[in-house]
Amino acid sequence: MYIEIFIVAIIVLFVYLYRKNTGDNSYKFIAKNVGSAYEQVSPYSFRVVREKAKELGQEYTVRQYTIQVILFGGVAAFVSYLYFYSLMWCIIYAVAAIAFVPYLAYMRCKKAYSEFLFEQVQIYTTNVIMEYNTTQAFVKSLEGVRDSGVLEEPVLSDVKEMIQMAYDSGTIDDAIRFMNEKYDYYVIKNMHQLFIQITREGSKDSGEALEGMQMDIDMLVESVYRDRIDRTTFYKQFISFGILLYFLVLLVQLLIGQDGYLSLLEDWYVVALLHLAILINTFFLLSGIKFYHEDVGAE
Repeated sequence: MYIEIFIVAIIVLFVYLYRKNTGDNSYKFIAKNVGSAYEQVSPYSFRVVREKAKELGQEYTVRQYTIQVILFGGVAAFVSYLYFYSLMWCIIYAVAAIAFVPYLAYMRCKKAYSEFLFEQVQIYTTNVIMEYNTTQAFVKSLEGVRDSGVLEEPVLSDVKEMIQMAYDSGTIDDAIRFMNEKYDYYVIKNMHQLFIQITREGSKDSGEALEGMQMDIDMLVESVYRDRIDRTTFYKQFISFGILLYFLVLLVQLLIGQDGYLSLLEDWYVVALLHLAILINTFFLLSGIKFYHEDVGAE
């Protein structure tokens, strides 16, 4: 009785909210409101990351969102029914699982954005070194990279800011400090430190040092791409193992029988332990997903 009332109340609430937003279709209505809510609690700019992911073609399509909702809701309902044999808990866990779809979509966008930033950092450092070999001046090198068209936003705007800061202060110290704080990559910090030493010491033969720096950049890029392959392999194994853990309850039921398992569910502490097992496994799964999708190439 109460379950039916709960389901009807959810449907009525959705219909009411949807009717108030007749200018949008249902997908846009849900995506807009979930995105707005997530942007309020996210430590990063949801809008910036999502827009760049759109440009890179990495954002979920409507079809992918639909598949995710059906898959997550269906699996969560099936697993929770195996644990509790309760329609109420099926609905609760299905709704909770679907609520994580926007978060997973954001993590995918964040991974694409992180990979994009690393590639831009690689382009920035490589081209500054190449320009310096021609101009023998750090600011002129920045201007050459700025005008070359190889950089994209937001790195392009930050390079323009560096150039302006260098001209305003008459030194490169503030500009380099600004870039080091903006992008926490050791290859950027090491390259900037090298240019500070060259500028202050007035080195006339910097070719060997810059060549060594270029080799460091190439080695870093190689190690980062190797790490991506290792991460992907580990991620697939981790997810497969985590999903299998949910189905250990089937082994328990085979060992003690379904009737014996149902009798255990009559004890509140058994039910509480089952909920705790689901929550712990879900926490570790989400932690692994977060690790896989963030800080690609960053130190």
